[in-house]
Amino acid sequence: MKLKHRRLAFVALGGVALAAATALVLFAFRDNIVFFRTPSELIAKHFSPDQRLRIGGLVVEGSVQRDPDGVTTRFGVTDLNQTIKVTYRGILPDLFREGQGVVAEGYLKNGIFVANEVLAKHDEKYMPPEVADALKKSGQWKGPDNTTANK
Repeated sequence: MKLKHRRLAFVALGGVALAAATALVLFAFRDNIVFFRTPSELIAKHFSPDQRLRIGGLVVEGSVQRDPDGVTTRFGVTDLNQTIKVTYRGILPDLFREGQGVVAEGYLKNGIFVANEVLAKHDEKYMPPEVADALKKSGQWKGPDNTTANK
């Protein structure tokens, strides 16, 4: 085999290896991509029980219930149009409370969102951008001066 052919074979093998590595990385990322959804979107569309989702909205006033085991919490999340029930097993963030913005990541099973992670706002003015955008789209956004935006 000539030197020229060996070089060409080496470059071709390197290209195939690079393409295979790229395909594996992209395939791995596909399972880790989680899209934000509002309660209205979760109710309107069908999602498989094994699809990871991220839901955001406001914790419904008076909906937080803690089970006697001290670890499981049930609450409602709303985008002010629709509400979905959420179950979370774990310790909630210190800033989690009713009427505040929340983002939960997990799975939708039998119409109930089973969360593996719950994120709460970090100060009195912060709301996750996805939640704020969804509330603005629905016309339910209340800005800092407590006025509703009409879009």
